[in-house]
Amino acid sequence: MIAKDLNHGGRYPHLFEPIRIGNLKLKNRIICAPTSPSMIDLNGHFTPEMIAYLEEKAKGGAAVVTYGESIVHSSTGKSHNKQLQLDAFGVRQGMTECARAIHDAGAYANIQLSHGGKYAGLASVGGDLIASDKAYGPSHEMTPEGEVHEMPRELIFEIIESYGKAAKLCKETGFDMIQVHAAHGWLFSQFLSPVMNQRTDEFGGSLENRARFMLMSLDAVRAAVGPAFPIEARINGDDFTEIGLNQQDCIEVAKMIDDKVDLINVSCGNHEDPAMFCRTHPSAFFPRGVNVYLAAEIKKHVKTPVACVGSLEDPAQMEEIIASGQADLVELGRSSVADPYLPRKAYEDHADDITPCLRCYECFGATGTLEMIKCAVNPTMGRQLQLKTPRPAPEKSKKVLVVGGGPAGMEAAITCANRGHDVTLVEKSSELGGNLHPAGAAYFKGDVIDLMNVLKRRVERAGVKVERNTEATPDYVKKFAPDALFVAIGSTELRPPIKGLDGDNVVMAIDAELHPEKLGKRLAILGGGLVGAEGAVGFFHEGHECTIIEMKPTIAEEVNSFYRGGLMPEVNKAATSLVNTKVVEVTPTEVICERDGEEVRVPADTVVCALGFRSPWNEVDALADLVPENYIVGDCERVGKIHDAIAGAHYAALRV
Repeated sequence: MIAKDLNHGGRYPHLFEPIRIGNLKLKNRIICAPTSPSMIDLNGHFTPEMIAYLEEKAKGGAAVVTYGESIVHSSTGKSHNKQLQLDAFGVRQGMTECARAIHDAGAYANIQLSHGGKYAGLASVGGDLIASDKAYGPSHEMTPEGEVHEMPRELIFEIIESYGKAAKLCKETGFDMIQVHAAHGWLFSQFLSPVMNQRTDEFGGSLENRARFMLMSLDAVRAAVGPAFPIEARINGDDFTEIGLNQQDCIEVAKMIDDKVDLINVSCGNHEDPAMFCRTHPSAFFPRGVNVYLAAEIKKHVKTPVACVGSLEDPAQMEEIIASGQADLVELGRSSVADPYLPRKAYEDHADDITPCLRCYECFGATGTLEMIKCAVNPTMGRQLQLKTPRPAPEKSKKVLVVGGGPAGMEAAITCANRGHDVTLVEKSSELGGNLHPAGAAYFKGDVIDLMNVLKRRVERAGVKVERNTEATPDYVKKFAPDALFVAIGSTELRPPIKGLDGDNVVMAIDAELHPEKLGKRLAILGGGLVGAEGAVGFFHEGHECTIIEMKPTIAEEVNSFYRGGLMPEVNKAATSLVNTKVVEVTPTEVICERDGEEVRVPADTVVCALGFRSPWNEVDALADLVPENYIVGDCERVGKIHDAIAGAHYAALRV
């Protein structure tokens, strides 16, 4: 167990100082924030995959691991398609197994109690399968998604009772803490809202009355678990919306619960408001720790320990937060997905090996499209259960040649070397990183550069021999005579046969990102996929006037809805977007287009070609055919995302 080992803080003494929360002595100040990535069966029970996912977080060194959004009253409160249902028959076994797994891995087990309020009866971000015959909220309202009925008083008291029953169940099945969710637009947020809550009974009117439902539920939880059992409350520090609470209101709510809970977790925003989602779960357009100030302000007004959130990842920043008294604990969500071992690495002075979260929301997107979790930068995320059966060690060390030093090539080289093979990585340019260089060029893409640097360090530490400024031609491969060959030469940019697209005023997207000095004031960006959209945001930030020209009806169509929700407001500020528009000709001064049968002319000093990529299969086959044991990875196999490159290379390398 890690607890006996993590007894001092190294360079982060405040972060690794123990703290008492109720009857628990936490070994450090790091909590894995509540997450609930869909790995629940149709009965509302834990699956072995979910348990393994939470167990790994505990192995990583956090003091507490929290499961998120378990539902206390399924018939009216289920806000997602698949959620843990605490009133489901047979739920106890999985809960017990989960708590035991977290304990055995060295952490305390926490569980969040939630109710979706009106979103249980409406299609929501979390689910499109309507869980309830009626949507119940604090008051009657008509929404674009459907009718919301005022919650009857008898149902309010029934739900209060369900919070107590759920808390008792959690304690009996081995959980050490309970978090009551009163943020992010769910049930208690709805009742706290002065706009959504128009009731005239004891649950409406003043802030005290609007908080009554939450306070009575907290009392029911306390009665069920006893005086010493730790209760955490997640509240907003600001709703950031005209229909919610402002910062001062949230401070008053914190004061109301000060004597009722053992830890106050301060978040913000609304999970169901697209404009707020990327503030609740901060996107790359916000600085790390953007929401910490909300916790710091509440901490001034309460005696209860306070935890903060806000895309925290850097242990040095966390250390400063604790040392300066802004918060007593930090809670990590997506950063614990990108690297569950972040706490252990920080403690062992390996912070430079922490895998950075790109804030790309692939983890959120996968909960809907795959009904599980995945991570762009962590190839083992979501596969913890299958990886409990380790791959057999290689029968012998092989001479491995990896051609191409992008993310796929680096990951293949690292994994092969860590399995004991003799690995040489050949890169034709002067630097490793491949397309991570242009992908990380924009002002808001520093996370990508951080990832590239982590991979570079791992290549070096794994003992991989690197040959830069070297092109691996077929003759080179023949002379090298590897036992196994990885082809990771990336993709090539598309330049369709459009008249004038070979002109001097045309710059390919990668070149534009890496050499912005080549760009004029007015830019016409051909292609409104992710590359073109992000490029426009970055170029606008550098002072350029941008127009995106896209054949499809939607900009950044291929991007998951969560990332797109944060990206598109920036795109709309940065560029004029012409969709359903076909490029006909590029001239030295403009781009001639056709839309709806009419000619459209876009003045431009520079034309940026961002029309996609293709896999260079002829070049790939010329190399792969030379070595019987060959693996084609990354964009040269199939143009994809960072996740595809890293995960594909990782699991291919495990087969060597």
